[in-house]
Formats: sequence, C-alpha cells, structure tokens
Amino acid sequence: MTSLNISLPKSMKDFVEGQVESAGFSTPSEYIRALIRDDQKRRTEEKLETLLLEGLNSGEAIEITPEYWERKRTQLIERHRRKTGTQRRDSIE
Repeated sequence: MTSLNISLPKSMKDFVEGQVESAGFSTPSEYIRALIRDDQKRRTEEKLETLLLEGLNSGEAIEITPEYWERKRTQLIERHRRKTGTQRRDSIE
C-alpha cells in the first residue's frame, strides 16, 4: 500500500476519529478507504443507471424470444467467423 497524507481542520479530524470509534473501524485510514469504496460504488451505479436509461430510450422496444436469441447467436458466430477467417461448422461445442 502507498500513503497519502491529508490535512483536515480540527473539527473534521474529530469527526473522523468519532466515526472510527462509533462505527467500529480500526483506524482513520480504514474509515477513509471505506468512504472511497462507497464513492466508487456509487459512481459505478450512476454510470450503469445512465447506460440503462440510454438503452431504454434508444429506440422502439422489440420482443425477446428464444428465436431472437438463436438468430442473434447465429449472427454473432458468422461475424466472428468472418473476422477470424475460420471455417463454418455445423454445431458449436
């Protein structure tokens, strides 16, 4: 691990130390790491939500059926074969 030194006003330092004691963290560093992990998770969830909304708003809805997935699978296999130059096989194992 590497170190990062930060300067805090006394009121914030007292708050961090209080959180360490009341929330069961071992050290202020552990508390700060938890805050950073929570922020990373929140930002990832926000990005996912944005992408999901973009998908929902991207066009007209289509019905997804087993036949749709089979056509999609076939299209992807063919596209992969064209890219890699592999020969067609009757079944995928």
